Amino acid sequence: MSDDRDRSLREHLLYLLRGGGAHIKFEEALKDFPVELINARAEGVPYTPWHLLEHMRIAQRDIVEFSRSAAHVSPDWPEGYWPDKGKEAGEDDWRQTVERIREDLRALEALVEDEANDLYAAIPHGTGQTLLREALLVADHNAYHLGALVTLRRALEAARDA
Repeated sequence: MSDDRDRSLREHLLYLLRGGGAHIKFEEALKDFPVELINARAEGVPYTPWHLLEHMRIAQRDIVEFSRSAAHVSPDWPEGYWPDKGKEAGEDDWRQTVERIREDLRALEALVEDEANDLYAAIPHGTGQTLLREALLVADHNAYHLGALVTLRRALEAARDA
């Protein structure tokens, strides 16, 4: 691949990871999130907003660490990718989850930006995964769950304000 095409692909990936295109950006989805709703439950939804955000953090962290370290051990699937259903978060927990998502996303962006990392090369300790695939997986997973978070917030606010 030419240097120009490689740079272009990296720029597109970074744009997508940062919420570009048809997806809501992370910061927009969380803007002014009512702290009194972080542990609220909507009827028929098995998780709270914090559970959903913490799931995003756990999954993203797993993907980033897998991408950069053969020593990384992934959580058990699927239970290890979600916090305990009965656990509630305080404001500090919410803020820490948000900051850790930001940090891990920046780490993935750095991997993508680093032209020494071949986006197409199989990750040596994987089973055929590439950095390109992992970056797309994070972008897709985050976009999906940010959409769910926005919808859950709307439902909880409507129930609260009814």
